[in-house]
Amino acid sequence: MVHVLFVCLGNICRSPMAEAIFRKMVAEENLSDYIHIDSAGTGSWHIGASPHEGTRGILDEKDISYEGQKARQVHVNDWDTFDYIIAMDDQNMKDLNKVRQADNHTVVKKLLDFIPHPEETNVPDPYFTGDFNYTYELVSKGCKHLLQYIKEQHYLN
Repeated sequence: MVHVLFVCLGNICRSPMAEAIFRKMVAEENLSDYIHIDSAGTGSWHIGASPHEGTRGILDEKDISYEGQKARQVHVNDWDTFDYIIAMDDQNMKDLNKVRQADNHTVVKKLLDFIPHPEETNVPDPYFTGDFNYTYELVSKGCKHLLQYIKEQHYLN
């Protein structure tokens, strides 16, 4: 089993969007029994909250389920559980490195690092930009490349 954790600031916009999109992609490839997916935030402001209405709106529009998603904060034990911790931007990476425990297996990268020659290096936070469509485009592209990477690394083709 491969465990993937998506991380953003508050776990209400970008990371739950990535979790939902990636879960659908994984299901479409019949890999749900092999890949476990979750999301979390570096901050604690929204613990227990559902995804932001903008995230819910675009996911509803694309017919992607976010059922049962509730915001939670990243915990040091996540490094024991997850093989991949995928951040949305540079600040998330800095925050993760503050709580990161020394390990030898968890891959901690930004989502857009998996895209060859990405047009952006960070997924902009639609909580501040208001542009959930652009965030969706970037997250979808990143998730597609991340899934391909995981399939190659774990022989799931």
